[in-house]
Amino acid sequence: MAQKGEPPFLLFLFSLLFLLSPPCDCDPQDAGSMDVSSPAASNVSDIAKEVAGYADVAQQIIDLAVYGAAQNRSYNRLADFTDTIGNRISGSHNLERAIEYMFNAMTQDGLDVLLEPVKVPHWVRGNESAEMIAPRAKSLAILGLGSSVGTPPEGIEAEVLVVNSFEELKHRANEAIGRIVVYNQPFVNYDTSGPYRVDGASEAAKVGAVAALIRSVTPFSINSPHTGVQHYQDGVNHIPAACITVEDAELMWRMAQRGQKIIVRLTMGAKNLPDAFSYNTVAEIKGWQHPEQVVLLGGHLDSWDVGQGAMDDGGGVMISWEALSLIKNLGLRPRRTMRAVLWSAEEQGGVGSKQYFDRHKENISNFDLVMESDLGTFTPLALRFSGSDAARKVMEEVMKLLAPINLTKLEPDADGEDIKLWMQAGVPGKH
Repeated sequence: MAQKGEPPFLLFLFSLLFLLSPPCDCDPQDAGSMDVSSPAASNVSDIAKEVAGYADVAQQIIDLAVYGAAQNRSYNRLADFTDTIGNRISGSHNLERAIEYMFNAMTQDGLDVLLEPVKVPHWVRGNESAEMIAPRAKSLAILGLGSSVGTPPEGIEAEVLVVNSFEELKHRANEAIGRIVVYNQPFVNYDTSGPYRVDGASEAAKVGAVAALIRSVTPFSINSPHTGVQHYQDGVNHIPAACITVEDAELMWRMAQRGQKIIVRLTMGAKNLPDAFSYNTVAEIKGWQHPEQVVLLGGHLDSWDVGQGAMDDGGGVMISWEALSLIKNLGLRPRRTMRAVLWSAEEQGGVGSKQYFDRHKENISNFDLVMESDLGTFTPLALRFSGSDAARKVMEEVMKLLAPINLTKLEPDADGEDIKLWMQAGVPGKH
């Protein structure tokens, strides 16, 4: 979230999404709602003219959020929420407290709020520890991965096989039998390095390993392991899986390169309990002209159990709520329904959002735009967008309304499906 004096940029993006509808009865052209899928709407000059008519409204939103009474409001809301509730893992009592908190807070904010039931995984971490026995004694910092099974009560003590990739593991498959596989994969980016966390246990089990320890998926570490979700592949033995620190993964790799025998004792009390009942929290402002059509914003309310979930994804939750608050504060009336959905059990694989889709898929053609904030709450780099060519033209014109906060540069993705809208300054390149 933005610190005092800095524009909470992502908040603006969500707040301005209502322009795509177009949303309010203050339309200076009073031209009716724009259908971006129709051939007429694909005319760039028509789109530019209609969207430009909202410049004054866009400036009102920017002024209120950056300089007015709403300045830093989303940050303060986030601080109160995380200080009050803490971590919110799927299936926990804390998640249910978080849902109740948000239901009450958004209701008091004057929004229409309802709870949609979902069934969510319930994984419990339990006590966990790891220790290097040889070639020297050393305590290893670990965090079990979501849905991992535990070890026997006495733990697992075994020799370690250190590999840098799945390919190396396959080449050394005969060495993995009965061992704990340690992955020391380099950090490239989340998409490239993340699969080791997700599939590391199953790939190790396929070649006879008894457990998997995965180097944390991060470019920076101060002896800090990172948790996350992992999935067991069908038909593969379930073995314990945990993340270790970058430092310890590198240490064991260096030892292995010297030919030293590494032995680790791993103890994990993790359990997968029966699925629990929970809710997606839904808040909205009904559209006055097309209430059945929806512009949807979202963030996930659940978090992992070893932090307070401020960035992942408390920030996205507050941004989504704040977008509706700004519209309400300014007395704007959206033509289409503006809806914020706070998902449950996203960390376990988007469980709440999948069930939301199943519940609403018969009406999916009435969802004009769906947008989620779950890529961090630091200084924003981009808005990623995918959609039809006509919708792309609308988005390009909407982004021009953000010129007062210096968001003016647009670059297409190489695959042609997404566009990234970059801040004019402070971006060294695409990452």
